[in-house]
Amino acid sequence: MNREEAADRRPSKRPSHSIRLLAVASAGGHWEELMLLRPAFEGFDVHYATTLEGFAERERLTKVHVLPDANRHRPLRTIACAWTCWNVIRSIRPHYVVTTGALPGLTCGLIGRLFGARTIWVDSIANSERLSMSGTFAGRFAALSVTQWEHLAQDDSPAFHGALL
Repeated sequence: MNREEAADRRPSKRPSHSIRLLAVASAGGHWEELMLLRPAFEGFDVHYATTLEGFAERERLTKVHVLPDANRHRPLRTIACAWTCWNVIRSIRPHYVVTTGALPGLTCGLIGRLFGARTIWVDSIANSERLSMSGTFAGRFAALSVTQWEHLAQDDSPAFHGALL
């Protein structure tokens, strides 16, 4: 494949309805913040992933994948979550992964990156004093890392573009 053919395959060259986006968030506040981003996803082929069943029905969503909840204190659950994330991303092949956290979102973002997806990390508004541990790590590989607190923004990453709440 030559350089021109490769450029034509980039997501930005495709109509928005053919761009696959995986939106990921853990249950609770992370999910609520992700739902506030939904208008930005209009026109894309959006798949959602979260850690609690029932959210799809509540939000009237289709294409929802349930991930095992995981955190750094439960390593076996983290392995199960990573395996499920791998399979979800392998089946969807998203062009973009957007996440508001926490560890399941970070895992999808990292695995998505391995599959060539661009990752957008939005650190939770709850992290007003410093970035979350996941947000700090995501800043190392995400195409865009965003904080919702202006005083936490840095020149390189994360950026501040306002708050969701």
